[in-house]
Amino acid sequence: MVLTGTKVTTLATKHFFLTGYRGCGKSSVGRIVAKNLGLPFRDTDDEIESEAGCSIADIFSTQGEQAFRDLESKQLEKVVSSSSATVISLGGGTVLRETNRNLIKRSGCTVWLRASPETIFERIAGDAASQSRRPKLSALGDLDEIRKVLDLRLQWYREVASFSIETDGLKADQIAATIVSWVRSES
Repeated sequence: MVLTGTKVTTLATKHFFLTGYRGCGKSSVGRIVAKNLGLPFRDTDDEIESEAGCSIADIFSTQGEQAFRDLESKQLEKVVSSSSATVISLGGGTVLRETNRNLIKRSGCTVWLRASPETIFERIAGDAASQSRRPKLSALGDLDEIRKVLDLRLQWYREVASFSIETDGLKADQIAATIVSWVRSES
């Protein structure tokens, strides 16, 4: 496990974001972190689907990626407007827009959950819900798509990250415990 980072700002007044490619454990880890820190938890992808009444894959196929990215930006603005600190799982592509990255950096601290493309592929392949809810992002095969998209996003994950954790070989509770320990030692 690799843990890198900078000092956490006051958690009582700032949000706590989890970012990274899908399959890195943002939602699972986020729920555990929120429970252990006594904070509410929100998943922006779940909230987008709930408000739209359909899956992200359906939004992509009927309205297009730009329409989804607009919904994603609006959802981010909505969740950060909450006055109380919240643990927030971000969609993997939220970092694509500069305005989103700036809002994330201003609104709290961010944990970047990293994993190898092979680990991400295994996790996604083992999660039927992810396969049916999430769209393909390129015409490439699954592992090649992960490598390509991940490579394009690395700079933006790195830009917003207060700290990062390599999650290969770790379970959600192990990752969450590391995050909670780090937060408590730094805040």
